[in-house]
Amino acid sequence: MELSGKQLNAQQPWWADYLPLLAQIDGAQITDCGQLNALLPPGLRSEGGQPIRFVPSDELGDTGYEYRIHTTGRVSTRPDNWHDLFNALVWMRFPHIKLAMNALHYQAWDEQQGGRRGKVRDALTLFDECGVLVVSTAPDILQALAQRRWKEAFLTGDFSSSTRILVCGHAMLEKYLAPYKSMTAKALLLHVNEETMRLPRDQLLARVDEFIAGQMLAGTLLTKPADLSPLPLAGVPGWWQEPQNEAFYDDLQVFRAPPVNLKPALVLEP
Repeated sequence: MELSGKQLNAQQPWWADYLPLLAQIDGAQITDCGQLNALLPPGLRSEGGQPIRFVPSDELGDTGYEYRIHTTGRVSTRPDNWHDLFNALVWMRFPHIKLAMNALHYQAWDEQQGGRRGKVRDALTLFDECGVLVVSTAPDILQALAQRRWKEAFLTGDFSSSTRILVCGHAMLEKYLAPYKSMTAKALLLHVNEETMRLPRDQLLARVDEFIAGQMLAGTLLTKPADLSPLPLAGVPGWWQEPQNEAFYDDLQVFRAPPVNLKPALVLEP
């Protein structure tokens, strides 16, 4: 698949949830707001009650990015910009999460005006840019990831059958235009039952999207950066070109040992 002069390998697993959307985008104009708006879920509105729509950045003033989305629904979108394309795609795939993040940024507006970001906004930004959702029926795998026991997590025989990686950070998607081994995402770890995991992919994404957004708006999730667990994506089985054997995971520049005083991120239970 070719878009704006770049060749995307449709066989790579990180593109899986976005291929149906990418296939509907004019390859020469990747951030045409008209075609992006046509792909948004119908009736999508900010918590401020405004319909979400992508608007060329040069048509907008200096109002803060998140403040503008909440109060007008307008998402600033730069021309021919990969970062903004992937941001738009995440709006399409995880609309409830994006709306929840925007609402929480807006609630923190007064704090931002004082020049302080705060833990909530730091956590939201990390997840917005570099987030992934690790959805699994195997609590032992999720606990191993949280505790950074990489070999135990990735080399277990049932990782591929029990666990799904859903990329929802738009900067992480952009990095996959030229992936490198040390790419590390910020993950939320979610334990689900077999029935949920057997759902068609679109339904699984929709259910996870609504659950995570609900937890965020309830104030029980992404209240601080430590809610997120680092995930070296090259370790995911099938997500790197080298043989992923024992020696592969000995690279401590990528698969770093946990700190002595590690407080693992929580494994979420719907």
